[in-house]
Amino acid sequence: MGLIKEFKEFAMRGNVIDMAVGIVIGAAFGKIVSSLVANVVMPPIGMLLGGVDFADLKLVLKEGAGEVLDPATGDVVTAAVPEVAIGYGLFFNTLIDFVIIAFAIFMVIKLMNNATARFKKKEEEKPAAPPKPSDEVVLLTEIRDSLRARG
Repeated sequence: MGLIKEFKEFAMRGNVIDMAVGIVIGAAFGKIVSSLVANVVMPPIGMLLGGVDFADLKLVLKEGAGEVLDPATGDVVTAAVPEVAIGYGLFFNTLIDFVIIAFAIFMVIKLMNNATARFKKKEEEKPAAPPKPSDEVVLLTEIRDSLRARG
C-alpha cells in the first residue's frame, strides 16, 4: 500500500504534471512543424530544384519485385518483395523539421528570458525601503521628543 501512496505523491507533484503537459504540447507542435515542412516548405524548394519531391529521394540498394514466381510450380505468387533503399530525402525532411523546432524553442526561451529580465529590472528599479534605524537612533529620537515635550 505504501508503494501506491508514494507513486501518487510522485505523480501529483507540480513539476511532473507540468512535464506531462509539455510533452503533450511538444508532440502536437512536432506534428504541426512536420506538416509545415512537408506541405509548405519542401514543395517550393523541390520546385526550385526542378520538381524534386524530397520524400521520394532514395538510394536503392536492391530493387523490389512486384511479382514473384513460385520455383516449384512456376506460378506467379502475389506477395511483393519490397525494395531495400536508403531514404535520404525523408532524412532531409526530418532534419529540416528539427531545425525549425530547435529555432522555435530558441525563440520561446529567448522571449522568456527577455520577459524575466524586464521583470527583474522593474523589481530593481523600485525604491528600496529605508533601512530600519538602529537602537541608538531610536533611543536618541525618544530622548529628543521627550525634551521637546518638557521645554
